[in-house]
Amino acid sequence: MLIKKIGIDLGTTNTLVYVPRRGIVINEPSVVALSIADKKILTVGQEAKEMLGRTPDSIVAVRPLKDGVIADYKMTAAMIRYFVNKALGGVHLFRPEVMVAVPAGITSTERRAVIDATLAAGAKAAYIIKEPIVAAIGADVPIGSASGHMIIDIGGGTAEMAILSLGGMVASASVRIGGNKFDVAIVEYIRRKYGLAIGERTAERIKIDIGSAMYLEERLSKEIRGRDIITGLPRSITVTSDDVTDAIQEELEGIIAAAKEVLHRTPPELAADIIDKGMILSGGSSQLRNLDQLLSRATGVSAYVADEPMLCVAKGTGIALENLESYKRSILAMR
Repeated sequence: MLIKKIGIDLGTTNTLVYVPRRGIVINEPSVVALSIADKKILTVGQEAKEMLGRTPDSIVAVRPLKDGVIADYKMTAAMIRYFVNKALGGVHLFRPEVMVAVPAGITSTERRAVIDATLAAGAKAAYIIKEPIVAAIGADVPIGSASGHMIIDIGGGTAEMAILSLGGMVASASVRIGGNKFDVAIVEYIRRKYGLAIGERTAERIKIDIGSAMYLEERLSKEIRGRDIITGLPRSITVTSDDVTDAIQEELEGIIAAAKEVLHRTPPELAADIIDKGMILSGGSSQLRNLDQLLSRATGVSAYVADEPMLCVAKGTGIALENLESYKRSILAMR
């Protein structure tokens, strides 16, 4: 009997789907567009993201996850169903077993919501695994060894960090700070400093194109357009990388504080391992310029970004799903 297995990185910003032997088959925004009149889902993923901030009164485009957890249950279940069906393709005879990566810091109620939404989306069984563990697996970290490894996974909604040894988490922290908070901070900063209203999609482009966690010797700049908050008319301005660094200081401090807290709670033997090996960064937001250098400078521990950081959690979820017996201790819940 052919039993399909699917691994899902259910992210606040993007959802990635991993199918064993095929790899990552879907990498799309976690956005759903809905018709208000009949509550019918119009589209999901990239097409829905294009609608953000541009919809008429009859349509709403929303992100059903907020800060790494489900904010809208029905929308999330519909989104998972859409991605599962797309991954399996056409008509499929068997319901798949699905493993979903979740933030380490979520509550039992939030965890139950993920399991229920996954089952409502048509899964035969739903497994839950903590993001720091699968991020490390996806980054080729030998988490089963009797040696300490530190992973920091920074996504759209949360920053997860953990010390791993012998397949489990020795110390961990989860803060609801990620790429989305960076975007909101940039929107607010540009509104305050330049009197210009911009959308979060514009802020995201600024962050990607010129953003830096530390001030750059050679500043980058970018021309952006928005609405003047006094006249209400369109206006263009030029922003610099220093603006982005200023805007996201508070968020960066929150991530640094969480990393320091985890290091403070690390047993001495494992702390020695971490100093030898350094910290591994994964997740889409770990790609912010100089974030590894900032963390290294703040903690005194070297840091480096994993290969393909955005894909680490999805790849790790797929590997864990293919080797369920080996990772049983790491799985939180199943049904």
